[in-house]
Amino acid sequence: MRFRLRWVLLGVAAFVAAIVGALAIAFPSAAATTCPGCYGLTRAGDGLYTERGLSEAQRDQLATLAADARRRVEAFYGGRVSDPRLLACFTDGCYDRIGGGGEKGIAILNRAVMLSPRGLDAVIASHEMSHVELHQRLRGGEVPQWFDEGLAVVVSGDPRYLGPRCDVAYDGPLPETLPAWLEAAGADQQVYSRAGCRVQRWLDAGGGRDAVLSLIDHLNSGGTFEGFTVSR
Repeated sequence: MRFRLRWVLLGVAAFVAAIVGALAIAFPSAAATTCPGCYGLTRAGDGLYTERGLSEAQRDQLATLAADARRRVEAFYGGRVSDPRLLACFTDGCYDRIGGGGEKGIAILNRAVMLSPRGLDAVIASHEMSHVELHQRLRGGEVPQWFDEGLAVVVSGDPRYLGPRCDVAYDGPLPETLPAWLEAAGADQQVYSRAGCRVQRWLDAGGGRDAVLSLIDHLNSGGTFEGFTVSR
């Protein structure tokens, strides 16, 4: 009986190991954010991981941008409920290894942010952290993808998409879903500007971050984005 039980346990362990291995191969980014050290990353600060062999200046650069990005999110919301891990790569080899693609940065499973060598600045980091913060605050409620992206543009203060570009209002349709957003952004990066400026005007009309906090409460209470009315 003990012999049979041992083989059963070994079989279960092997099955679980196979499943974990398959998931790591299929979704390396999720696995890397769960176990950064398994993908050759080392801890460089509180919740901050990067590749080994960096100079002191590079590590200081990462620490500074991480602190700045967190401050931007905290300044907008008046605090943070999220604390995503930040995985940052200085080389394409590192970013490829943890499952990155051609993007500058990306939020993973609403619990971590990965930055490519092209996204090592506080604007990109806080943009992705904004997604995590919003979804941590939402408990089942949903916003259109254009609002999620536009809010991230505002929270990060992205100079590429705000400022004078917002002087001319855009009232046309914007992508509601993630697939539609990715398709639109792939064809024209200025869709970020249109979304960001629309959210900025929405904030100006509703009293700033209080409008976002009221929207979150409305959605968490079972309301819909379309049914929310901005009031001051």
